Amino acid sequence: MTSTFMEVLDTTVVNVSLPHIAGSLSATPDEATWALTSYLVANAIILPMTGWLANRFGRKRLLMGSVAGFTLASFFCGFAPNLPLLIVFRVIQGATGGGLQPLSQAILLEVFPPEERGKAMAFWALGIVVAPMLGPVLGGWLTDSYSWRWVFYINVPIGILALLMTHNFVFDPPYIKRRAGGVDYWGMGMLVVGIGCLQIMLDKGQEEDWFSSHFILTLAILAAVGLVGFVIRELKTEHPIVDLRVFRYRSYAAGVFLMTVLGFVLYGSTVLVPLMLQTLLGYPAVQAGIVMLPRGLGSFLMMPIVGILMSKIEPRRLLGSGIIIASLSFWKFSHLSLDAGYWDFFIPLIVQGAAMGLLFVPLTTITNDPVPKEEIGNATSLFNLMRNIGASIGIASVTTLLSRNQQTHINILGTHVTTYDPQARALIESMTANFIRGGSDPATAQQQAYAAVNGMVGQHAYMLAFNDAFRFMMIMFMLMLPLIFIMKKPQHKGGPVVGH
Repeated sequence: MTSTFMEVLDTTVVNVSLPHIAGSLSATPDEATWALTSYLVANAIILPMTGWLANRFGRKRLLMGSVAGFTLASFFCGFAPNLPLLIVFRVIQGATGGGLQPLSQAILLEVFPPEERGKAMAFWALGIVVAPMLGPVLGGWLTDSYSWRWVFYINVPIGILALLMTHNFVFDPPYIKRRAGGVDYWGMGMLVVGIGCLQIMLDKGQEEDWFSSHFILTLAILAAVGLVGFVIRELKTEHPIVDLRVFRYRSYAAGVFLMTVLGFVLYGSTVLVPLMLQTLLGYPAVQAGIVMLPRGLGSFLMMPIVGILMSKIEPRRLLGSGIIIASLSFWKFSHLSLDAGYWDFFIPLIVQGAAMGLLFVPLTTITNDPVPKEEIGNATSLFNLMRNIGASIGIASVTTLLSRNQQTHINILGTHVTTYDPQARALIESMTANFIRGGSDPATAQQQAYAAVNGMVGQHAYMLAFNDAFRFMMIMFMLMLPLIFIMKKPQHKGGPVVGH
């Protein structure tokens, strides 16, 4: 869990440091975002190959190599003298970090007996849920107090601890045999092209105005061709780099789809709430991160409880409860206004955090329950990949939705700001009088009044766009409820069975 926490933390900890990185390395803000994109692309490419790599090199050896590579790359990221070198080290960091989540999850599913796997998954999922919450707070504090370079240096002691613990306590199960069979180079190439282009397209789409850009359109075509070719190749080849036949298990297929939506909503809302706090309500970056902490607190308190409940209550009921509770928190967010204060965020966030506990642990349990132990490494790789892809789609979707809906609401609200509307006319006249009293001449005062009213319209439109985005997430979650009926009841209450 230590290595997983470190890797997940790095997906969000850099975000608030980007302006400082750009200034320090003489780069534009757009150029600095490649420090994020390069990491996500490399991470997404390696994730699905983790099961194959573990069988080829040994799981313990791969885990130790990944932790060591991630820790070294983190150090060199902090040491980078310019942006190109930072991007190179971020690629290495993303590639070595890609295997940490599925490897640690597969290890936990194997070493704990069935009656304790719910508790193990609860503890592991705690890192997955809490790390994205702590990232912006920790990143902002380190950057403000020391330097953006400490955002990377902080990984070094955690990495050394994870390496020592892995060396002493993790061992390969007897059925993992290092396979020296043929390498599916065609499959690997199509995976790199498909996933890489998809990730860059999602990360840069909003900046480039999506399909009006030839760059984004080209990426979309390459991603589609690469991924379709990859699926066909993997289903036909004798030694697939990613075994897609694991989707023959009904519960696993439904669970992976649910996890993709969960990644979409979790990471999408992780972007939405701080964005609302900073751009609309005027919170500094660190304060915005602190406002987000109740969600991590809710998960922290709920995860151990869910681990205990897993042995007493049918996991599908817990999962359904999580979906409903999370939907209610988004419904609450969809009714916020410009007058919202700290406590308006506290209750929905802590409820949402508790709901994430009810979602992650039962979902992991039900999804992996029918998968035999020989396939668990491959299954966890795809499970984590789809969560990350869901996260990328979620972030891209909510930022686009915000931009488009804000413009729509500006157009609707703007139609009422005319001299023919009594309320608008009274407001403009009142503000004009205030500016005249402040020393402006009548013509300038009227222009200032119109500008102020237009600013108010823009703010209200932006707030309504945020309400729309949260409402959209609530509907997405509620639409997932029928999938629970497709999934089968786990054979063991305590957790997923990994051997038959």
